[in-house]
Amino acid sequence: MREHTYLQEDEMVQRAIDALIQALGPIETTRFLTLSRRRKVDSVMRHRRWQDSLDKDRFFDQVFLGEEPPTPSAS
Repeated sequence: MREHTYLQEDEMVQRAIDALIQALGPIETTRFLTLSRRRKVDSVMRHRRWQDSLDKDRFFDQVFLGEEPPTPSAS
């Protein structure tokens, strides 16, 4: 079996960005990298809002005791 040497993180990132620029061009590469971050932040923010509105005891009862979750109200 052949031994594999991992790239240093800086070099790996640079190679990945170079490959994206070569394949997509600088504008689309920037757009791609920005989209990835924005979606991740949005999902984190959505999760935090959900956690803030969560009633911990009710949630645990639903998960561990099998109670039915409340039906969403139409807004």
